[in-house]
This record gives sequence, C-alpha cells and structure tokens, in this order.
Amino acid sequence: MPHVRYWRGAGLAQIGRSTIKPAIMKRLLHPNAKVKRAAHGLGLFAAGPVKKGDVVAEYWGPIVSQEEMIRSRGKYFFELDDHTAIQGGGRGNVARYINHACLPNCTPQEKNRRVFIVARRDIKPGEEFGYNYGKDYWQEYIAPIGCRCGCGGKGPKRWR
Repeated sequence: MPHVRYWRGAGLAQIGRSTIKPAIMKRLLHPNAKVKRAAHGLGLFAAGPVKKGDVVAEYWGPIVSQEEMIRSRGKYFFELDDHTAIQGGGRGNVARYINHACLPNCTPQEKNRRVFIVARRDIKPGEEFGYNYGKDYWQEYIAPIGCRCGCGGKGPKRWR
C-alpha cells in the first residue's frame, strides 16, 4: 500500500487491494507532499521521495452540476465524466495547489467520482508536482497569460 496521510471527509477509500472503512473517511495526501511557494504562487512539492504509482493527493470538495460550475465561474473545478465537477476551492483540498505542467510528473485518476493525483514516475525531493490540466483549461486560462511550467508558453507538443 502506498504511503498516505489522511484528511477528513465522508465515504470509503480503496487503495490497491485494501479498503479503508473509517467512520469518517479521510482524504489521501502523501506524507512527503508539502505546500510551498512556487514561481507562480503556491505549489505542492515533494519534501521526500515519492515512488511511481503513489497517490500524491486526492482532489476533493463538494460535487456540483455543470450548471453550478458555469454559474460560479470559479477556477478550482475538476470535471468528472458524468457532467458534474468537484468544487475543490477549499484550502483543505491540498491537491488544488498542484499546478499545470505540460511535461507532468503526475496524472489524475478518477474512480467512483473521486479523483486521485498519482505519480507517473519516481519523484525526487524538491520537485514540484504537476499534471496536465487539459486542452480546454489551457486555452481558456493559461494560454492568454502564458504558461509558466517551463514549456516556453507553447503548451504540450501534441497540441501544437
């Protein structure tokens, strides 16, 4: 089982073959994940080694409809497959500090309307966690101000 730290919430957690059934479900956060100042505000960084396949953090918050998401015009939404989204703007949602990266070291995985940010490779201490936010988000929010992930502002190669 990957190393994880837990946050409070409601429901069940399943990691690998183990099911965790606390009275209050705790949200997953790797013990080596720390919020720190980044080049573009705050970011989530590895304070120690993180292995490929480890859950870095769970993106969590209330699940809202697509209409509510559009009406609120917020930026901390994680769209789910069923035309709903997780409203992850609360500061307790540490995964909200994971910034966009055109060459990501993490990837989001959705399971049962829950989103886990998982390491795509071994991550060294001091590295910032990042995942690709997707083309729609990139075009609407990132491209107009310029990408700050180190790609030179061009976005992922497959979109060029």
